[in-house]
This record gives sequence, C-alpha cells and structure tokens, in this order.
Amino acid sequence: MKISKLEPSRRRQGRWLAHLEDGTLLRLGEREVVDFALYTGMELDEGTLEALSDAARESRVRERALNMAAARPLSKKELKDRLARRDAPAEAAEQAADWLEELGLLNDGEYARTVARHYQAKGFGVKKIRDELYRRGVPREHWEDALAQLEDPAETLDRLVAARLSGQQPTPEVLKKTSDYLARRGFRWEDISAALRRRGAEWED
Repeated sequence: MKISKLEPSRRRQGRWLAHLEDGTLLRLGEREVVDFALYTGMELDEGTLEALSDAARESRVRERALNMAAARPLSKKELKDRLARRDAPAEAAEQAADWLEELGLLNDGEYARTVARHYQAKGFGVKKIRDELYRRGVPREHWEDALAQLEDPAETLDRLVAARLSGQQPTPEVLKKTSDYLARRGFRWEDISAALRRRGAEWED
C-alpha cells in the first residue's frame, strides 16, 4: 500500500495525515512519522502498515490520556476506565497510564491526599472519605497515609453541631437526629459524642 500524500495537519499541531492510495486516512503523531521514516510515495507492506496503525492508535490513546489527566486529577483506575469508555484497548490504556505515571502526571498517593483534603473541607468524616477513595479506585496502600494527614475533625464537628442545634432544645430526639446526620457524613461515634458534649448536651453513650 502506497502513501499517496503525507502532510501536517492544519488543525492540530504535531499531527500528521497519511493518505493511502485506497482512500484510507491515517492520523499520526510526529513520533510515528520519524520512527517509520515515512514519506510521500512510500510503499508499505502489510506488516509495516499493521505496525504503523497500531502505533498510531497507541499514540492517540496517549494523547487522550494526557488531555484527561491535564483536565482534572484522576486515579490511575479512573483514567483507564475513562479511556475504556472511549473504546481504547485495555493494553493501550494500561500503557498510557503507566507512561503518565512515569512522567509524574499520575500519582495515586498524591491523589488520595487531594481527595481526603477535599472531602474533609466539605465537612465529611473519615468513613465517608474511605468510601470516596474506594469509589475512585485508589489502591488501599495509599489510604492510611492520606487519612493520617487530615486535620482533627473537632472544629468541623463543632461547626456542624452548632448549625444543627441552632434554635432547638437539645432533646433526646434532636440529639439522635443530629448524631445520625453526622454519622451519615462519615464521622466516628466517639468524635460525634465528644462534639455533642462540648456543646453542653447531656448525652447517654
């Protein structure tokens, strides 16, 4: 198969277009053009054409992965799942994720700390943060380090308790509803109990 025309893309920098004589259009990166020493009029045997197509596909997956990672923080698993939803082959998605990890653009440990800080700032407790780390596919070996760096939840709990009890008598029913609310937000019972006591509530353990 002959390359009838090889030209740089006018729309995307670093992209090359290889027009084949049968009408097929290959979208390539500069890396493929250099690695395969491509030029207009070059004859591609079946094996070379297949290898070039595979390389071009891997390059597109890498480009897509880079754009995803640049748009927002992601765990390695989230990135691979997103690539899979865009029809990227599993092997190519894995290679792209490994590549970004080597470049330092994908870091599950740092991502775990970011998620933990974000959810604590939104007023959630440790249990909720663990659920989020699990949901986002962060490996468990990063959880404890991320949680260990969180601030003491006392200030957050005091603020939430004050808001819930504002203008209400701390009856057993009100205290029960407040503690249930805080438990749903992922706070531990011992921290909830201490916060209610700091508010002056008479609370039975």
